[in-house]
Amino acid sequence: MPIAENIKSALASSSMIRRMFEEGLQLKKIHGNDNVFDFSLGNPDIDPPRTFHDLFVKLAQEDEKGSHGYMPNAGYPHVREALAKKVSREQNVKADGSHIVLSVGAAGGLNTVIKTICNPDDEVIVSRPYFMEYRAYTANHGAKLVEVDALDDFDLDIKAIDAALNEKTAAVIINSPNNPTGKIYSKEKLSSLASALTQHGKKTGRFVYLVSDEPYREIVYGHDVPPVLSCYSQSIVVYSYSKSLSLPGERIGYIAVSPEIFDKDDLVNGLIYSTRILGYVNAPALMQRIVGTLTEEKVDISVYQRRRDAFMKVLNDAGIEYADPQGAFYLFCKVPESEREAGDQADDKAFTDHLKKYLILGVPGSGFGKPMWVRFAYCVDEKIIKNSASAFKKAAESW
Repeated sequence: MPIAENIKSALASSSMIRRMFEEGLQLKKIHGNDNVFDFSLGNPDIDPPRTFHDLFVKLAQEDEKGSHGYMPNAGYPHVREALAKKVSREQNVKADGSHIVLSVGAAGGLNTVIKTICNPDDEVIVSRPYFMEYRAYTANHGAKLVEVDALDDFDLDIKAIDAALNEKTAAVIINSPNNPTGKIYSKEKLSSLASALTQHGKKTGRFVYLVSDEPYREIVYGHDVPPVLSCYSQSIVVYSYSKSLSLPGERIGYIAVSPEIFDKDDLVNGLIYSTRILGYVNAPALMQRIVGTLTEEKVDISVYQRRRDAFMKVLNDAGIEYADPQGAFYLFCKVPESEREAGDQADDKAFTDHLKKYLILGVPGSGFGKPMWVRFAYCVDEKIIKNSASAFKKAAESW
């Protein structure tokens, strides 16, 4: 029995990130781990804070009766209240537990949101480049992803977003700090976007949701991430602890809705229902209790900053241009100019293939909707970054 055609089609163009990561595993078997410079996967390698380990062991040893059973689909009430205090502080709003729904990471949260707010053939706008899985998330629920180019410095192009709005637009998804560029959108830029969405809502009667994907909120370098919930009344934040606590495999996060959002009870009830029927049922019980306690904890961000600075030096020495990252742990690099033979295509995929000859792995920018760029993830040991300097120089020179 054949698989569904849409899945077969998706497999043919499946995540370039995972493909490069799997190639890296094969190269490491041949050449050894220390000789392969794998910057493909944004998999945090910093250990979670000591407080996480201590609390994890404590709760596991207590193992109270019923602690592994079902709770309300939205999450434990006391955890929702604890996270509402965090959201209130970060987003400059007055939220309570009724504004929070626990999710299975940001991916689970985004799928839950899109399932809840999108009718078939509705549209979701994103600024290009963007996290490539947004394509699949919207397709999962019968919606269409509409890609709008960012400005040259990768900031939001409000005029372009405004031009893309129509009666079928259900949401605009933003990601700040951005994957793959590390860009943080300013308060002024968010205010301009909010104004455009408000005017569109008044004109059409349909107020578009602004969905802010914020797994990198704490991974910043001398910058603040402006609040979204207090900027635009019809906004939703999706958050994950994968990066801030280095827990990607534990799949824990939350959805927070603006206290000013229209039809709040219907929306939240829809999010809770979607969480259940998408098969998540509820976020993991043990992880809920942990993040509800560790609301002020995060990993040592200075480690990522040192790695960023070391990687920027490597690229500078190799003559490779990149977007200056204000947050997250990626460097988005421009494919260097080169003189190619007739018929030889010089693009981001060709460049990543070229880099593999020097045992360097990155992800083609076309996977993020931005050809002629390449993404490198620097959530790897600093010695790997520094040891890659010679390989990057040779690769750039021979390109």
